[in-house]
Amino acid sequence: MIARMALPRLGGAPTVWNSAMVVYQALLLGGYAYAHWLGRLAPRRQMQAHLALFALAALMLPIGLAAGNPPPQASPVLWVPWLLAISIGPLFFMVAAQAPLMQRWYVLSGGGDPYPLYAASNLGSFAGLIAYPLLVEPLLPASGQSLLWSGGYILLLLLVAACGLRLPRSAAAPETQADTPAPDWRTILHWIILAAVPSGLMLSTTLHITTDIVAMPLLWVLPLGLYILSFTVAFSARRTWANGITMVAPLVLLMGACTAFSDSTSVPILVGAAVILVLFVVSIALHSALFDARPDAAHLTAFYLAMSVGGVVGGIFCAIFAPLIFDWTYEYPILLAAAALLLKGEPLFVWSRLLWEDPRRNVWLTAILLVVSVLASLIGGGILFSSPGSAAKAASFTLIIALAIASIGNRILYAACAAYLMLCLGGWEKLALSQAEGIMTRSYFGVYAIRDNKDGTRLLVHGTTVHGIQIRKPGMERTTTSYYAPQSGVGLALGAAPQLFGPAARIGVVGLGSGTLACYARPGQRWRFYEIDPAIERIARNPRSFTFLSRCMPDPDIAIGDARLVLAAEPQDQADLLAIDAFSSDSVPMHLLTREAFALYARHLKPGGLLLVHISNRYLDLKPIVAAAARDGGWATAARLYTPDRRDDRYHYSMSAWIALSRDPRSLKRLTALTGQALWIPLETRPGISAWTDDYGSILPILKL
Repeated sequence: MIARMALPRLGGAPTVWNSAMVVYQALLLGGYAYAHWLGRLAPRRQMQAHLALFALAALMLPIGLAAGNPPPQASPVLWVPWLLAISIGPLFFMVAAQAPLMQRWYVLSGGGDPYPLYAASNLGSFAGLIAYPLLVEPLLPASGQSLLWSGGYILLLLLVAACGLRLPRSAAAPETQADTPAPDWRTILHWIILAAVPSGLMLSTTLHITTDIVAMPLLWVLPLGLYILSFTVAFSARRTWANGITMVAPLVLLMGACTAFSDSTSVPILVGAAVILVLFVVSIALHSALFDARPDAAHLTAFYLAMSVGGVVGGIFCAIFAPLIFDWTYEYPILLAAAALLLKGEPLFVWSRLLWEDPRRNVWLTAILLVVSVLASLIGGGILFSSPGSAAKAASFTLIIALAIASIGNRILYAACAAYLMLCLGGWEKLALSQAEGIMTRSYFGVYAIRDNKDGTRLLVHGTTVHGIQIRKPGMERTTTSYYAPQSGVGLALGAAPQLFGPAARIGVVGLGSGTLACYARPGQRWRFYEIDPAIERIARNPRSFTFLSRCMPDPDIAIGDARLVLAAEPQDQADLLAIDAFSSDSVPMHLLTREAFALYARHLKPGGLLLVHISNRYLDLKPIVAAAARDGGWATAARLYTPDRRDDRYHYSMSAWIALSRDPRSLKRLTALTGQALWIPLETRPGISAWTDDYGSILPILKL
């Protein structure tokens, strides 16, 4: 909710969401540390101190962002976490302490085993997570969400007070270390690792499936939701489900190993579901190991503090370090291998149990099978032989899977087989691409790959989304391809720009991609691109990657940053034509389609200027959102839904949907008259669909089902 509120002020950069996650995990760790410290006080003193701080934090209600905008030269790495921390820090700090503190109070008031209460806590978290995108966001604006959350905070304060009244009245300090010794550093480190791997696996799974397999909207909810739900299963007092899932976890993990290096697939939904299932099962198995390793209730808060440290470690590894050190989502297979090493699977067969029970035989047999499995991986991956046949590949990974199943119970061999299986099925090839200069690039905004096809084309790919196609054949390098065909909406508008606005037209483009649109530039025109990711700028400028810019616009004007923030800082009446090309991916920056965003575009355009909005999308029908915003903002509209002719296959044109808008209906009529009236169709509003605003927006009504 807070990150959603921050979009208009901080922009839609993924760093905002990463910062929100880091702040969340840091405050969670702080809350758990506070609960651990509070346990040193007498029971009633704990209640008095906690309720006093809880009430003090309530002075910040209703919850929302602190006032103020970032200074022009402020670093978002520092400014964004600071803004989020001062906005919600005290409130969330108090809420974060509830899970361990209430369990501690339960013990002090004479309750039994407190750990199953953590299962109930996470069931509530799961319900809240699912309710937000499905109920809260579609039904309430951000201001209404703030009031709802604030009311919940007050209710929670009353419930905490009721719980505090059940604490014993004795003023004596609670007994802590008297009955059981404090956990040693090895035990604490084990807790941290068992918590870190599922935390990192949740984030890496989300990135893996939304980048490499199927980038569906709202898909991020499933990994996070099942990760939270895994605590409910793992910490349940009834152990039937947890023990059963733990038993099959080594087999399920191998299913994930088979798809770890998948880039795309003919059955993305099925593969995506399998990857999410792996996360759920492995998280239950590792969290069950945490439950089994739990200490006496006297050390409960130390246990949860170590768990929180592990969560932060896993989150920082995936959200901060992985984009810096990897050029692909390598953290996912790394964390799968780490999970394989941590799983405490029992041998599945009597003969395999007998195989590993002799310690001396275990050593030499493990060494031999490690060599066999790595050789099989090298053969299947085409390292030992440049082009192994399909039979050799099938035999190689079948052998590794058989060895992995037989080695369940032998952690080292099993983890090695899982790693070699991943390398055999695409891993060696991916590592080779990483060694090649300029093929793969990663930033905080995404993972990009440059692919050459046999038909002489070069593609810029972000996961499953193509952001540029260039024909590398002599004489065709300047051809505008994909969504930017001459007969597409943007192609027609840019082709007519000299007649509409004269030879010195000023053109703005939000979204650079491979730089394809630059080849519509004409002498005398002034162009300016707005691109959020510096990595994309480096790719587009590099003639060894793509030559659209070097051939058509050797000295481009490119502004780096979130387009809405950059446009807001520029003077008004800057462009004759502004093309918004930021919605073809399946992660839509909603703040660029709000009523306030369209008001900003109107301010940026000269009187009579044209706005072109690209809304081609696999899973979202954005036409009614643009239509509603146009209606509220007084824009005249026309839609160009382009389908390429099969006779033009050699130009690699793509189907596209572009909406042309203008605050001056005469400009739109001139455009359609110059380019062909029959090519444009009216843009109609849909009943029940209202314009998105900075305060309200939901993608549920526009999902293509």
